[in-house]
Amino acid sequence: MTARFELTTRVPARIGEVFDASLDVDVHLGSMRRSGERVVGGVRSGRMGLGDTVTWRARHFGVPWRMTSVISAHDRPRRFVDEQVRGPFRRWWHEHVFEVDPRDPTHTTMRDVVEFAAPAGPLGRLVTAAGLRRYLKRLIIARNAYIVEVLAGVRSE
Repeated sequence: MTARFELTTRVPARIGEVFDASLDVDVHLGSMRRSGERVVGGVRSGRMGLGDTVTWRARHFGVPWRMTSVISAHDRPRRFVDEQVRGPFRRWWHEHVFEVDPRDPTHTTMRDVVEFAAPAGPLGRLVTAAGLRRYLKRLIIARNAYIVEVLAGVRSE
């Protein structure tokens, strides 16, 4: 069973800046410091592009894991998709959509659409129901808050 959630974040920065920050490996690493995430393969720093891969190593729920993802769609500054090619999920697909805020062209509306399926059949469905979706949603919320801080100059990368 595939689970899905969507988030919308308003960012006080222009669309191109938000798009670029969202594809920046260093920004991602900064946003995931709590899980000790680091790069162990692929693009190690800077902005990723179409076809680029990165392998992350992190600790979640006290368990170390690796995930290799690829940028499978890229339409700057409107949209990109990252998907797992190897890792802990049966499926991981994350679409990032960016739109100029119609109320203020110096702001961007960033929408995340995440579809995932945990491994292990019925056990995976139980884990998803028990809190995996909520946990992943919180990770994306934290990531987006970090991007807002970086683009507002509160944090430096």
